[in-house]
Amino acid sequence: MKNTYPRPQFERDHWINLNGQWDFIFDDNNIGLKEKWYQGIDMSHDITVPFCVQSKLSGIDNSEDHPIFWYQRTFHLDDITGNMLLHVGAIDYLSDIYINGHHVKTNKGGNVSFTVDITNYLLENDDNLISIRVFDDMFDIEIPRGKQYWKEKSENIFYTRTSGIWQTIWLEEVPNTYLKRVKYIPDLSNNSIKISYYFSGDIDQAELQTTIFFSGEEISESRVIVEENYYEAVYYLGKYNDQDVKHFWTPDDPNLYDVTFKLHSKNGDDIVKSYFGMRKITIENGTLMLNNRPYYLKMVLDQGYYPESLLTAPNDDAIIKDITLTKDMGFNGVRKHQKIEEERYLYYADKLGLIVWEEMPSAYKFSSKMMHNLSDEWQRTIKRDFNHPSIIAWVPINESWGVPHLLTNNREVHFLESLYHLTKALDDTRLIVSNDGWEHGTTDLLTIHDYESKESVLKERYKTIENITSSIPGDHLLFNKGFKYNHQPILVTEFGGISFQKTSKNGWGYSTATSEKDFKNQLENVFRPLYQSTHVQGVCYTQLTDVEQEINGLLTYERDPKIPVDDIRKIVSGNTFNNS
Repeated sequence: MKNTYPRPQFERDHWINLNGQWDFIFDDNNIGLKEKWYQGIDMSHDITVPFCVQSKLSGIDNSEDHPIFWYQRTFHLDDITGNMLLHVGAIDYLSDIYINGHHVKTNKGGNVSFTVDITNYLLENDDNLISIRVFDDMFDIEIPRGKQYWKEKSENIFYTRTSGIWQTIWLEEVPNTYLKRVKYIPDLSNNSIKISYYFSGDIDQAELQTTIFFSGEEISESRVIVEENYYEAVYYLGKYNDQDVKHFWTPDDPNLYDVTFKLHSKNGDDIVKSYFGMRKITIENGTLMLNNRPYYLKMVLDQGYYPESLLTAPNDDAIIKDITLTKDMGFNGVRKHQKIEEERYLYYADKLGLIVWEEMPSAYKFSSKMMHNLSDEWQRTIKRDFNHPSIIAWVPINESWGVPHLLTNNREVHFLESLYHLTKALDDTRLIVSNDGWEHGTTDLLTIHDYESKESVLKERYKTIENITSSIPGDHLLFNKGFKYNHQPILVTEFGGISFQKTSKNGWGYSTATSEKDFKNQLENVFRPLYQSTHVQGVCYTQLTDVEQEINGLLTYERDPKIPVDDIRKIVSGNTFNNS
């Protein structure tokens, strides 16, 4: 069972983990609402939450078409002195939450967290019943589903889908007046952090105390009386980051500042522990910069799938292992492909030092419904994950998925442009790649997907700017009609994909290696010309692990390296080519 605090960047002491065994039943005849199952019934199965219905760890392990199903369990509460919040990491796709037979929330969207105040529906000193009805249409391609296949068996580039609860569900007690969220904006030039505060409840002359620490040493403390539900302040970080003493966040040196917030009101005290990183990502004169220095991105594509639990990491150790192996192999970042990661993954990326590109799972049919579904979840994602220093780029669309007719459909172009500008409006501190891979419109980076395996072809293709911008890898134009290259940094954000079978399971890749020696040679052949190009400022190798029928990972699905990690590191670091 996953039992660690699900939101470590905004942590309170008083919480109840609802993961574990729940009652479960399929509702194939859609009779649950009519028969009021939300009031409690005998259910035919047990399921282990937070693992999805299709996964082995859930205990259900069923990939058949069951669009409607129910969960239920009880939990006991003693005295309730404030508000009780129900937090849900993610439920795929449409969920209705009931507490003691009362409907409290409908949530649409299978990729991002949501919260509901259930205080008024609870029983004190008694058992409480929570029931959840889920609807997930396996055939609906107008919803953001990423790599989740619309068939029972995975094939090609698509994998087993995810239905139901797949991230931690938990309760948290807060006072009637509490700190709802904060927003951090670092200012490296002035050694300061701007914090925006959002409160809930009757604020009425509450005292807000903010204390900032670095390595256990208090460096800033302030107390202020707040009178409205929004407040912002700028805190100077003193000697830190001055001159030669730099405590910026980088993958090599992931410095984090700890923060304690204490809100004292007539309704009690709300204490929250948090952290932030001083990190800046910009483009200066066509050069990608991290903390005002040129920075070369060496990333790997990470699908975030696990053999027995699919999209859900089985535990924290699995997350740490993935990040540690990624760094040990010489990469400084990951492109999380078609997945919004749980907050504990982002916490470990922040803490251990790993750059993250966060990418919205795609829908596959363009329509008004699709546009609404995708943009709604995307905005919620940006709001939730804004504070993580590890995230340096947002990617709302990949390879024109969901907008397949950009060259002929102006509505699709307008939607793609709107996603870029909406994302930039919500967060102008990060880079935006509106359509990763090809058919770019407005974009901060020119990103290219290129699975060419011949070194000579790659060397010639990336030799000059003219060669790069006129190339058509994968038979797709790099820009939409009406758009052209405008000196953006160039990155090859998918390449390689070399299949190498190390287990008994067959599969495919974009090219094939027959032995460890051949695999190593082919890796060198695709990395070398990109590293030797003077115009490429970053790469993303496909991919970190094998996934189901794909065997094109550097690691097997079980996370075993296919060749020695040191050999991979020499290639990824560039040392093999006398170029770093």
